Amino acid sequence: MNLLARRKLTNRVALTLSLSAMAFGLFWLAWILWTVLELGLSGLSLTLFTEMTPPPGAETGGLLNAIAGSLIMVVLATLLGTPIGILAGVYLAEYGRHHWLGSVTRFINDLLLSAPSIVIGLFVYAVVVAQTGKFSAWSGVIALALIVLPVVVRTTENMLQLIPNTLREAAFALGAPKSVVISKVTLRAARAGVLTGVLLAVARIAGETAPLLFTALSNQFWTLDLNEPMANLPVTIFKFAMSPFTNWQELAWAGVFLITMGVLVLNIIARVFLRAEKIN
Repeated sequence: MNLLARRKLTNRVALTLSLSAMAFGLFWLAWILWTVLELGLSGLSLTLFTEMTPPPGAETGGLLNAIAGSLIMVVLATLLGTPIGILAGVYLAEYGRHHWLGSVTRFINDLLLSAPSIVIGLFVYAVVVAQTGKFSAWSGVIALALIVLPVVVRTTENMLQLIPNTLREAAFALGAPKSVVISKVTLRAARAGVLTGVLLAVARIAGETAPLLFTALSNQFWTLDLNEPMANLPVTIFKFAMSPFTNWQELAWAGVFLITMGVLVLNIIARVFLRAEKIN
């Protein structure tokens, strides 16, 4: 066999293995999505969005308090973690590229980014819940914000590093101070990428269960008091899916459908923003 034939054979084998791996992954993904659609759509109804989570033995009920609780905690966690993450990402990209503090910060951020969410939940439990003596929505917000933080930091740093240095040099040549260059030039040029990172962080925390089990826990009733346990979709799904009640299991699948569709929409929006950034 000559060299050309050997290379063609190697290419065909590599291509076949790659396509097989892709098909294997897509098969399970399609199966999961089909199961979510099949079982989730059957649980959708008007009462799902108008009634509270039912007690054991109740024939009717919904997920209104769980949906509201998840939205509140996700929004607050995003508002808490995003500004800190953007500022840290700006420091790493603009000030700490070659500084030892920047290297240490980057290393710690990588550790936090790869840390299991249950570890973050246990940390917040030990620091907040155990000290205050009660579960609360605020502790859940803190745990989710700690998950948002490293994602936003990494994305902000990477997007700012993609901005050409010639753009910074042009702004400096016009007499602009560094703070103005960062806020008016580099951050503005990277805004789509930074926003993409924020959306990806929101998509990640939307379905996190482990941190909320140790912090916000759950609540069967409607409450907007952040100092008390608060219902949320991930913990409600976990509790209802493990129950022997049929209506609870239907509500759990309906909740899975809502989270899956929400995460899918956020990922699509993030892809659109990222594509717009690349085009620009």
